[in-house]
Amino acid sequence: MNSKLLFLLPLFVLFTVNLNAQSLRLKIENESKKPVANASISSNNKIIGTTNLSGEASILNAEIENNTILISAPDFQSLSYIFTDLEEQNTVTIVLNKETQLDEVVITAGRKQENINTIPSSITIMSRKEIEQQSSINSNLSSILGNVIPGLGTATNKATNSGQTLRGRQVLVLLDGIPQSTPLMNGARDIRTIDANAIERIEVIKGATSIYGNGSGGGIINYITKKSPLNNSFQGVTTVGTTFNPLHSKETFGYRVSQFFNGRQDKFSYVLGGSYDATGLQRDAKGVALGQTDGLSNSYQANAFAKLGYDFTENTSLNLLYNFYGSTQEAKYISQAGVYGQAPTIGVRGTEPGKKAGTPYNHNFMLTFSKNNLFETTQLDVSAYLNSFQSMNRYVASASGWYGPGQTMINSDKKGIRINMNTPFTIASLSSEITYGIDVLNDVTFQDLVDGRVYIPKMNMVNIAPYAQLKMDVLENLIFKGGIRYENATVRVKDYNTLATGEGNAGSIFVEGGKIPYNATMFNAGLRFNKYEVFNPFVSFSQAFAINELGRILRRADENTIESLETDPIITNNYEAGFSSKFYNFNLTAAYYISTSKLGANLVDVGGYLVAQREPEKVHGYEITLDYRFSNKLNVGGSYSYVEGKAEFDDGSKVYLNGSRIAPPKATGFVTYKPTSDWNLQLSWVNTGCRDRFELNSSGRYNNSEGPISTVNLVNFAGSYSFNENWSLNLGVENLLNNYYYPTVSQYRALPAEYVLGSGMTTTLNLRYKF
Repeated sequence: MNSKLLFLLPLFVLFTVNLNAQSLRLKIENESKKPVANASISSNNKIIGTTNLSGEASILNAEIENNTILISAPDFQSLSYIFTDLEEQNTVTIVLNKETQLDEVVITAGRKQENINTIPSSITIMSRKEIEQQSSINSNLSSILGNVIPGLGTATNKATNSGQTLRGRQVLVLLDGIPQSTPLMNGARDIRTIDANAIERIEVIKGATSIYGNGSGGGIINYITKKSPLNNSFQGVTTVGTTFNPLHSKETFGYRVSQFFNGRQDKFSYVLGGSYDATGLQRDAKGVALGQTDGLSNSYQANAFAKLGYDFTENTSLNLLYNFYGSTQEAKYISQAGVYGQAPTIGVRGTEPGKKAGTPYNHNFMLTFSKNNLFETTQLDVSAYLNSFQSMNRYVASASGWYGPGQTMINSDKKGIRINMNTPFTIASLSSEITYGIDVLNDVTFQDLVDGRVYIPKMNMVNIAPYAQLKMDVLENLIFKGGIRYENATVRVKDYNTLATGEGNAGSIFVEGGKIPYNATMFNAGLRFNKYEVFNPFVSFSQAFAINELGRILRRADENTIESLETDPIITNNYEAGFSSKFYNFNLTAAYYISTSKLGANLVDVGGYLVAQREPEKVHGYEITLDYRFSNKLNVGGSYSYVEGKAEFDDGSKVYLNGSRIAPPKATGFVTYKPTSDWNLQLSWVNTGCRDRFELNSSGRYNNSEGPISTVNLVNFAGSYSFNENWSLNLGVENLLNNYYYPTVSQYRALPAEYVLGSGMTTTLNLRYKF
């Protein structure tokens, strides 16, 4: 027995040494020697590990190509590390330097953490630094995104984001994955559903994608909320500020207060905070009060946010999120209608009848359980969420949709469960992984008048959608990504009567309700070759599913049964090719896309009513972004995006899609200058080009949303000065040159009531304290 043990002992030692030599333990720390958790470790653009709460990760030597790894972590500068004697090292400590920008890792595209250079899609990420910089100019998220994101329409200067499409199609807005949009009846208030101070980063995935379900024909905007610190600490940010028109200041003063706390104590973590924003009267460049149609003058926004987390182990955690957002207008001025194309609608002192317009409430609640080592390497995330949303439209004395005065409100209640798993594996020495799971969603949406009349009956949708997504290195540096999602949805509608459009219930018809079944299988596939940073190309095909504008179809029903209405879903096909390029300090991205659908939902003016046009559609366009860093002090860049689209009728004739769908060309530019470490200055420019595609109608007017669009140029300024580590002052100036202009929505809508000028020069001053 002893001789056998003596014989086996050297073999055991040799085996242990070889085993240890095959793996490497990394310890990632910050400059203060504190652990950096959730740092992504990749080699050759493939993620091979993630650090735990202790800042440690174990990786296989065989997965380290060319002895080089790249380490990325939120708020830290990415670091490329080269091993000298890889086989002789067991534990390596690496220090990361602080950085305010992170563009390496994206979550939304594949429902898991991925390196952006491995995804065959067009993606734009706004970091926390960029959000803070833009929100110092205007805290309205519609403006922030419209000024920065290529392919997204510019802001409307209203409380709604109507017409702010992405690549000519509707966008699905998410908050940590919770759907904020109401595709069954688009209320166009989904972009403004959270305060900018509660957001850590914004991920925009462009092009059709069904990865999160209904309504993403143009892409996804996902607000990633603030995270707690990774080590034991208590932190906070206090912001107070004011906004006003410096040239015509009377009644324009507004104020802003924001307070956020975050911290961690051992296994417990939290982020708590809120903000309150009061906007004064908005005036044009000449000092005249703006028209109040869905405006932001004298509006108030409130946000309350809480995120709690508990780590049972380094691999198992539970997180609870709650977010409330409300925005209503208490107008002290009312609109005095102008003449489209000649004189603007202006504001005159008065009181709006009816209830306060805006978003009375938007509640979000989510509970997430995560386990990183389910079945060894499988990661599990289970989320249950609730969203309750109400949108209040303004009171009107008369409307084309019903008889007499009225005021409508859209109500939407969603609850759902998402089960998502990710399993890495190897096929014939090819590194691969599969993401799979199931989404269950119940969406109840309806639109009533405040007097009790039913404008759109309750649409009760239950959607069950299993999916699977495969990612594989088919060749060295050639990454394939493909997936499938099966949509199985049923919308139930009870019997209802359409609203009367005249006296004595004239125009109202009875419609027999029932079930509307939807079944569709969505596919996506793409390739990305990422060997060379100087040219990193991709091609992709992706589909999206949408039961879009069903409410409009139901409320304008001209048949007596649901079955007789044209309620088929919109299946969007997106074909795209693009590339990214990095050469020294120069960065360039470009993409060309074609988006088609056999059915559309273009809203056209028919006898004064907006009716969904169901003809086939084709949208195409391209986007280019570039920037060049001359030095650590000076950086310049810009973007250009173009989109166009048409619908085709049965006789082969084609018509352009109107302005509510297709935005004019958009160009942006910026110059950022940091004379010292305490100063940060940026001058930015936004240009919307011309679009004139439609003729006057027989009455000598333009149809709704077919008005011509003229060029608009706006220049903005953002500057900040840090007194010390704790105190800083931020100055933002919107419309720095005090341009007298009409926003694109005022131009294409072609309605006198909405022919409203844009705001004149507006100054925002914020004092911030961090501890």
